[in-house]
Amino acid sequence: MKKVKIALIIFIIIAICGLSLLISVNNSTEVKTIGSQKELIRIKEHESPYSEKIEYFKQIIAFNAARLYNVDMYFDDYYVKSKNVRRRDYPVVDYDTVSSDISMEAKTMSSSISVNGASSTSLQRKDYSTTNIQVENVDEADINKTDGNYIYSISENHVMITDVRNPKEIKIASKINDNTNLVPEDLILYNNKLVVIYDYVSSSRRSSDATVVKTYDISSRENPKEIKSFKLKQDYYTSRCIDNKLYIIASSELEYDKDSEKDKVDISYEEDGEKKNIPLKNITYLKNSLSTTMSVICAEDLDDVDKEIKVSAFLMNIENAYVSEESIYLLDEESGKTESVEKKELLKALFSLGGVNAFKEAYEDGNDYTRGTYTAIYKFDIKKNGEVKFVAKSTVDGKTINQYSLDEKDGHLRIATYDSSKGAKITIFDENLNQIGNSERVGENEIMHATRFMGDKAYVVTYRNTDPLFVIDLKDERHPKVLGELSIPGYSEYLHPYDENHIIGIGMETKENIRKDANGKVLSTSVSVIGMKMALFDVSDVRNPKQMSQVIIGDRRTTSAILSNPKALLFSKEKELIAIPVNNYNEDFEITNADNYDDVEKAYTSKSKSYISEGYVVYKINLTEGFVNKGTVLHDNVQNTSKRYNSYDSKLLRGLYIEDNLYTVSEKQIKVNALSNLELVSELKF
Repeated sequence: MKKVKIALIIFIIIAICGLSLLISVNNSTEVKTIGSQKELIRIKEHESPYSEKIEYFKQIIAFNAARLYNVDMYFDDYYVKSKNVRRRDYPVVDYDTVSSDISMEAKTMSSSISVNGASSTSLQRKDYSTTNIQVENVDEADINKTDGNYIYSISENHVMITDVRNPKEIKIASKINDNTNLVPEDLILYNNKLVVIYDYVSSSRRSSDATVVKTYDISSRENPKEIKSFKLKQDYYTSRCIDNKLYIIASSELEYDKDSEKDKVDISYEEDGEKKNIPLKNITYLKNSLSTTMSVICAEDLDDVDKEIKVSAFLMNIENAYVSEESIYLLDEESGKTESVEKKELLKALFSLGGVNAFKEAYEDGNDYTRGTYTAIYKFDIKKNGEVKFVAKSTVDGKTINQYSLDEKDGHLRIATYDSSKGAKITIFDENLNQIGNSERVGENEIMHATRFMGDKAYVVTYRNTDPLFVIDLKDERHPKVLGELSIPGYSEYLHPYDENHIIGIGMETKENIRKDANGKVLSTSVSVIGMKMALFDVSDVRNPKQMSQVIIGDRRTTSAILSNPKALLFSKEKELIAIPVNNYNEDFEITNADNYDDVEKAYTSKSKSYISEGYVVYKINLTEGFVNKGTVLHDNVQNTSKRYNSYDSKLLRGLYIEDNLYTVSEKQIKVNALSNLELVSELKF
């Protein structure tokens, strides 16, 4: 009987504890909706078998507060996710910085949390444009970057960080200005780090003396902190960011060390204020390059800036560069080099006497290019640790025009080169730069103006009096084949994919002038530029490409940064948006009523307007309507005292979109206009 009473008491105690536990669990999370703007989530601390669940729930709320995900979705799906939570998706949260009572606005959150050990302000995820790059996953530096909440831009000798979270009240968050000898040239944005690439200009010289690279922690946009710095003797050429690795490519002539009593070559660089030398084992003399130019490839780990940078040097010139996810290709365009005593002596001083065995004019592939123009191609493999390794060298006759003349597919290099008399062609190399095949030449006696590789096809634009657009099939790498040709007036300087069957060409429109005698005999012909042009081509029928739509912008004096730098293009197929900066006049950027070139030319030559500023011309673009002009955003013409330009005009740098607004950024101001109708939302002058 006594045992029965004890058992009954134990049962009653267990029942009471179970009921209390159930009440505790049911009350542990309380969700209330207040109006349509706020959601109040309360999490109460307690000891229970569900504590792991509650900690996980807190983590989700803290990390995703700005997104306002549906709480019930995570709550109901907990048992599926809780046992296999990916830290990449849900980073560890420092709960000391998170109140157990978390109040969230519907679309924003201002509380700070610690994510992966770095304190930062929780930012809203937005739809925004990025830099127009050539290769997917290979970011390129530019003079303007954004993360959707802030804009990072160059303004004379400063780097401006502008808070654009509220488009109606944009404001300067901070300004980076190191010293007057550092002129910012390019920016890279990686997570909460901003890399600024500077030209170092000494007081005695106005040209660049060196390259300085500084990495800033911008977890607090109002207070950027320098966390890494290095200086290269060579002049900045280009850069790329692949995953967490930053690659800086710089190049300049070898020089003797001014501080050395002997004829010693200067191979030094600085890292975080410490002077270092490039190890001789990291300096490669590329046989038959006949060059005393040192080109360096420097790699920085942006995830671990405390690591030493990796510097590799190669004795070669750089005329062009193309970078894929796994390889770097550096090009040297030559016209028959000759050896010199000065080069020998300089290289001997670098490697010591006897360190250089031979200087030859003949090239390893057996071809003689000394009487013509050829391009030397150097391939470097990118290792996972950031190091680069020289793989192979090859040569091809002719020369390229820019980085878009090259493309890599499945490890094979495709390159477009041209000779002004012979024409243009495509050559294909394997992973060791052994030539696989090449196409027939196109555009004899014409200059190649633009190229673009899209999958198994290449598009080549040549020009003399008309603009032939050639379509070349690369599927059979041993026998690339010219499929079709379209000839129209003018020429394209840049080709941009619209989709797999359509391509956009941006360049100049021209008019052919024919001079005849009294009997109608042609005495001479000439070509004159009458304005900028954008055209949309249908290449779905590769044997018969067609021009669907075109628009003429400005007059013969019109220029644009897009003609030399594709990063100036703003394009979004989804938003039906294409926009470019244009240097012209403050009115009449576009003539749409003219039926022929004479009317267009007459309309502009009859006007004598003075130059006012640079405009940002915005178009709607789709396959049905083609180009539809939406308007122009103008920036004021402001006195510019920058060393960088030494001119009197303010430079409109870039345009970008964030959500439904267009931001145009110059060195002097930022304007915000609605994408729908270009109405001014706000503006900020620096």
